[in-house]
Amino acid sequence: MFGYTRYNYERFRREMLEGESSGRWERAPEPGDTAPDFELRSLDGETVKLSSYKGRRNVVITFGSATCPQTAASIAGLRGLHREFPAADVAFLFVYVREAHPGANLPPHRSLGDKASAAMLLRDQEQIDWPILVDELGGEVHRLYGALPNASFLVDKSGRIAYRSLASHGPSLAAALEELLEREKESGVDHAIVCGGEDAVTPSMKTFLNAYRAIERGGYDAVVNFRGELGMPGRALLRGGRIARPMVEHPAITVGVAVGVLAAVGVGLWAGYALRKKRFNNRPYTSWKKLEKRGMSEDEDYTAMGI
Repeated sequence: MFGYTRYNYERFRREMLEGESSGRWERAPEPGDTAPDFELRSLDGETVKLSSYKGRRNVVITFGSATCPQTAASIAGLRGLHREFPAADVAFLFVYVREAHPGANLPPHRSLGDKASAAMLLRDQEQIDWPILVDELGGEVHRLYGALPNASFLVDKSGRIAYRSLASHGPSLAAALEELLEREKESGVDHAIVCGGEDAVTPSMKTFLNAYRAIERGGYDAVVNFRGELGMPGRALLRGGRIARPMVEHPAITVGVAVGVLAAVGVGLWAGYALRKKRFNNRPYTSWKKLEKRGMSEDEDYTAMGI
């Protein structure tokens, strides 16, 4: 039970970010390594074994959870890949792991039932239509692959790692899949390290835009915990992303609102000009000359102009 508790932590802590990704990335299976085999149950009740795909299909394995900002940021790209690449050539597997930001709504997993319920929530909210596998309570499979929050591994037909992506970046995974399928077709090989073997970049903008909605799934206390651990940068990240995301996702509405605001300002300026024009006998911006001839002081001049 100690191992479960340690893996399924109660609260996110700032020190988890300090050197965590680089250290675990170095310990994760590298390009050319044999992918650690595993056997897990899917949400549909099927038993899935990685080695069963050997010699038949390439496999993209993605790790993630409902409260992980990187997972929320990567899902749209993975959905696109799942639609684009033929099922006969590539199988997609999503392995559900511990909560990155546990809270009252999605607490640390105490049972496989808890973990499956959280996985179902992610599946329904993110419209994931490929198999979601529920990892063991202590994260055994997750640990075999470095225990990173949202890494993806491309396993070729030989059962070896052809490519890995630290943050499941859709475009880089697409390029890797295209190269792998092309080399398999042209050269007839089962194994190839493609696109340099890895992508260790985290798309910061997408993570920024999706941080709040992912952490909020954990509960309000998860949001408060994140703000408290990261201080001002954490508050800025959540608030900025919460405001910016709707603008990015719905540009037409954003443009419409902007046009409306500009139109309102324009009408206001026009109305002000019309009033001044009427007041100063059709010459609102030259009437000061008439006032000057009357010998009015500077103070009176400002008052007459309405400033």
